[in-house]
Amino acid sequence: MDTSSTKKIELHCTNCGYVMNYVSRQTTCPQCGENILEAHYDMEVIRRADWQKQLATRKPGIWRYHELLPLRNLDNIITMGEGGTPMLKARNLSSMLGLKNLYIKDERQGPTGSFKDRQASVAISVLNEMGIDEAVVASTGNVAIAYSAYAARAGIKMWTFFTSQVPGEKMREAALYGSEVIKVTGTYDETKAVAARFAEARSIFLDRGIKSIAAIESMKTMAYEIAEDLNWRTPDWFIQGVSGGMGPIGVAKGFRELMDLGMVDKIPAIGMVQSAGCAPMIEAFKAGQRIAIPVENPQTLIATLSTGRPGRAYELLWDIMQKWGGAAESATDEEAFEAMRLLARVDGLSVEPATAVMFAGLFKMVRNGTIKPDDVVVVNCSGHTFPVEKHILDDQWERQVDVSKAGRTISLPEEGLLSALEQVDKAVRRVVVIEDNDDAARLISRILQTRGQYKVEIATNGPQGIELVRQVKPDVIICDLMMPGMDGFQVIDILKSNPELDEIPVIVLTAKELTPRERDRLSGQIDTLLQKGSFLDEELLQSIIRTLQ
Repeated sequence: MDTSSTKKIELHCTNCGYVMNYVSRQTTCPQCGENILEAHYDMEVIRRADWQKQLATRKPGIWRYHELLPLRNLDNIITMGEGGTPMLKARNLSSMLGLKNLYIKDERQGPTGSFKDRQASVAISVLNEMGIDEAVVASTGNVAIAYSAYAARAGIKMWTFFTSQVPGEKMREAALYGSEVIKVTGTYDETKAVAARFAEARSIFLDRGIKSIAAIESMKTMAYEIAEDLNWRTPDWFIQGVSGGMGPIGVAKGFRELMDLGMVDKIPAIGMVQSAGCAPMIEAFKAGQRIAIPVENPQTLIATLSTGRPGRAYELLWDIMQKWGGAAESATDEEAFEAMRLLARVDGLSVEPATAVMFAGLFKMVRNGTIKPDDVVVVNCSGHTFPVEKHILDDQWERQVDVSKAGRTISLPEEGLLSALEQVDKAVRRVVVIEDNDDAARLISRILQTRGQYKVEIATNGPQGIELVRQVKPDVIICDLMMPGMDGFQVIDILKSNPELDEIPVIVLTAKELTPRERDRLSGQIDTLLQKGSFLDEELLQSIIRTLQ
């Protein structure tokens, strides 16, 4: 493997701008005491080497960008194939939200299932280069798991400190890799303080999270991959659920470096989302404040996002968002778990609660018009789910047909089995969807079929829809307004003029901003009006239920 022992790396103080040579153990600025230092590389050398052309010949993964990572000898790399994760177009969710270009950066596919694998690979590689054989880390779950796996590979002993709010499954996984697990009854900030005192007392290396060089440097590799996947373009938005803010800070730095190399022309606007029970950054941003007021007692089930003291990290995010644009939203635990269920059912993605919080915030940004239909949006799907079904599914998530008696299996006649299945299906409601957009029609059908016993028939234009309604006489009609030829207004006029059909409830879905005259025309003819791009599946379902009562 090639080495880079002569690589020039400088550290710049994020507070006073003081410049020093990179030393692995350097933690503070000698001039002002600032503890967040930023790595800078010799961009002219990288530019002359035609870096972009070199990338085209390299395998996927974060180390294909090694010239811009803080490791001098590539023989010290500790890797398990992290990075190179796919960017998926959210076809069904895009249709629901009215977005044309919504992409999911699927970080669930890392070696331990989260985007923290990037951080672990860079951080543990740096420790390996430094000759460190024992380290301490405080975590709300994913960091400790990733560090434990990579430390095991490097032969480094890890002490992992968890807040007691972290699910036991995550602690057990860290222990499986051989880490020492310490559960602290307290907040995440208190847990970090305990870990720091332990490391100091034992003279063990302490990982400093966002304050370490490796953390932000690892996160910027997402920016490189996103730009490559978009043919070296910058998206309009990068959105993430944040706790300490490391991800978006790193991504912004990555795009800034690509700008320095002349490969992209801007940094994306940052959308940050926090749990409503612990949202110091969101509250400060919405109040127009560069300093966040700490949350001393986080009130959220989502421990991953329960950092109450964002400190200087928020100030860095504030500066980035003031220059390049951004938005901030919070979401309740209930909204997050609903978003988790929704994403799994419409796009087949099972995500961790921190990602679900981000999606719940995204929905709000679309609804309030912050994100426009034509914007290119990339969201960080930061990790895979862990067992949270007790929060998002009730006790009725399965149906059971009992075909046994007194412990022995019996043979049911076919009529009996069909009868049993008919009993399960007895509440079926018939729905006709009149919608010329195939994706939208399919999405509506999927929403209904995953949420109840609905038989959905689809018509792709007005005349076909009228004929279908005449044939099946559904319990409810869902109709688009904007269709070529015969539009939804005409369809509704014809249906309501037919005495046999005029009592069937009609729900209108439309992307059109209705004029007062158009609203008057629909008045008294329809039961519900929902705006495309702003409804979620629960609202659609509740609208149908109301019309059937």
